[in-house]
Amino acid sequence: MTTPTSPRVILKFGGTSVSTPEAWMGIAKILRERQAGGDRPFVVHSALSGVTDLLDQLPGAALAGGHELLLEALAARHWELAASLGLDGRELLAADLEELGRIAAGIALLGEVTPRIRGRILAFGERLATRIGAAWLRRVGLPVVWLDARDLLTSLPPGRENGPSPWLSAECSPALDEELRDRIDALPGIPLTQGYTARNTEGDTVVLGRGGSDTAAAYLAGKLGAARLEIWTDVPGMFTADPRLVPAARLLRRLDFREAQEIATTGSKVLHPRCIPAVRERGIPIHILSTAAPGQPGTIIGPVGEQGASQVKAISRKTGVVLISMETVGMWQEVGFLARAFDVFRRVGLSIDLVSTSETNVTVSLDAAANLLDEGVLETLLTELSTFCRATVVRPCAAVSLVGNRIRALLHQLGPAMEAFEEQRIHLVTQAASDLNFTVVVDEDQSEKLVRQLHAQLISEHGSPEVFGPTWQQLREEDRSTPPRALRWWEKKQDELLAIAAEAPAAYVYDLETVDRQLDRLGALRPLSRVFYAMKANSHPDILRRVRTAGAGLECVSEGELDRVFSLFPDLDPGEVIFTPNFAPREEYAGALERGVRVTLDALHPLLHWGDLFAGREIMVRVDPGWGKGHHEKVVTGGRHAKFGIPRFELPELAALAEKAGATVVGLHTHSGSGILTPGHWARVAAVLAEASELFPAVRILNLGGGLGVPERPGQEPLDLDAVSRGLEAIRAEHPGLELWVEPGRFLVAEAGVLLARVNQTKGKEEVRYVGLATGMNSLIRPALYGAYHEIVN
Repeated sequence: MTTPTSPRVILKFGGTSVSTPEAWMGIAKILRERQAGGDRPFVVHSALSGVTDLLDQLPGAALAGGHELLLEALAARHWELAASLGLDGRELLAADLEELGRIAAGIALLGEVTPRIRGRILAFGERLATRIGAAWLRRVGLPVVWLDARDLLTSLPPGRENGPSPWLSAECSPALDEELRDRIDALPGIPLTQGYTARNTEGDTVVLGRGGSDTAAAYLAGKLGAARLEIWTDVPGMFTADPRLVPAARLLRRLDFREAQEIATTGSKVLHPRCIPAVRERGIPIHILSTAAPGQPGTIIGPVGEQGASQVKAISRKTGVVLISMETVGMWQEVGFLARAFDVFRRVGLSIDLVSTSETNVTVSLDAAANLLDEGVLETLLTELSTFCRATVVRPCAAVSLVGNRIRALLHQLGPAMEAFEEQRIHLVTQAASDLNFTVVVDEDQSEKLVRQLHAQLISEHGSPEVFGPTWQQLREEDRSTPPRALRWWEKKQDELLAIAAEAPAAYVYDLETVDRQLDRLGALRPLSRVFYAMKANSHPDILRRVRTAGAGLECVSEGELDRVFSLFPDLDPGEVIFTPNFAPREEYAGALERGVRVTLDALHPLLHWGDLFAGREIMVRVDPGWGKGHHEKVVTGGRHAKFGIPRFELPELAALAEKAGATVVGLHTHSGSGILTPGHWARVAAVLAEASELFPAVRILNLGGGLGVPERPGQEPLDLDAVSRGLEAIRAEHPGLELWVEPGRFLVAEAGVLLARVNQTKGKEEVRYVGLATGMNSLIRPALYGAYHEIVN
């Protein structure tokens, strides 16, 4: 039984932990267990997953007059959860949604949005979610008291007045507040409040920066003198590496505050780095636990006393890193060069992460998560730096860090591990003065392989059981609450596959039901108007027939593909086909136009030299957004190192050429990469194309291309299509007159196929065993070319 002297425990639940009825049943069970154990719980929780991203899009939608659609999507998301919990969401959330609607209408009316208003909007996600959570917990018998976080946390005055930080990345004091503690202790139930949210001294609503719910919980732990802070998330603790990359990553049972801080700042997404200092000074431990597996021990972060032997505890990776290299002989022995250079970064509002210097070069890294790295900001930065040095941008990069205790003492032992860097282009190396990390910055597409190599060499399979727990794979196998992995189609149909193998030494085999399932998944994405299949992924006639049966169109890149399509479907409406060639001759464009299919131009050349072909025609244009993504550098098809698309600076010239030729640009397209698992990518692409569409009044179609990734290796999470949909909902709300198309290829067929091959011979050479198959690189060349991963099963 709890009493006023029982330990106060702060429990913070993340967005994925509060977004489903099943998750809320788990939270209720956890709270009852804490009370039965004699603790006094205090709940802090996040917005529903993806809602903050939608709210971030609302000001732009309001400025474009499309905020009503976005508000409807936001309301529907919360009403749906409330209904699934047996609550009347319309009544429960009416006042908050009405207030949010008034703010959006005000932005639309005035035509402007300030950081102060943006902060007020972003705070609504937590407010709406906690209304639902508190009401349901009371409904199931828990005495929950809903509190407004703005009455609990007051932000500190900003260090400088300029910029949006005071409203969008505010900070609070974690110092013990006895008056607040007494007020909370006097409440008759379990307090529940919002993460991410506070109030400034003027009474304005402010937010604590993305990921700020962890930080809000830590501030409250300090203010209330809590016995511990529990961070409940969707993974059972911090690991020696990202389990999605390294399934053999081991649970870190116990970490010192400083070690956890380094792991968080060098790439781990489990814990926000800003929350650790808020509890460290008072020695309040942090327990990281999983709502999906509440019985697992998790990670404890706290003061561990004597650090013990030197050891690497984690291999971290931070992607999206941009390097700025500043070079000039003039900096040698020049007093004040660094001050002058860093002042430029300050003026453009960029925070520097890593720094490496030599006599003639200074290279710094910029973290995309902490900076607004749009092209305009980088262009301004380079222009100002160029007045006194030669500045260049190097990207995309990733920082790979070895984190642990007394790293400096280990450097002499890292010789074998350094072999992993032999094939890498290393841009920057730093060894922290804190003696907690050793970091290298490499090309982003090489970072996954590097993390796996370093983990295999530096993380022991044994190690201290007080520090190193079971692997990610072992935890998933041991956890009885985790449902068993669903069998893949080829596991269910082994007998049929073996029968085929008995007849053919090697064969490709495709499961059309898997193709149907993937088509259905895309068809369920409400923001999409059309789906076109990129048939270069697989042009088997039965797959093409399945695609057409589902109502999807076809995207072709060659004259031969057009011939195949119209031989299979002689009565096909040409409007169901997109022709997107690259460096094709005039004859291919002429043939495609004669067929009446939709033609996409990939360069200025066709309009510049063959403008008469396009007179009176509607055309589409492939735009290079200036960047790309993908699982390997060879499949990143956007940016200056890729041959595809027209750079944005050439679009005004293209518009003039189209007008001169008498052609009408009705659609914009991009081809930015392959195997992309970042759900926000397509909304980002859509935003770029929507901005470019302002040059072309007749544009009604934004073709976002393909690149939708599928899991390739064990432990890798699938693409979150719900998150993709939410991002595109925001774009549709902002631009209601534009259709959104996609043209997936591998997404539809990659998981539908296997390469079946019989073993011919085996032989051994010392400890190596060779298995010779009835197939070779001619059948499966992507691993050699692109570093692709394919599971091999005997």
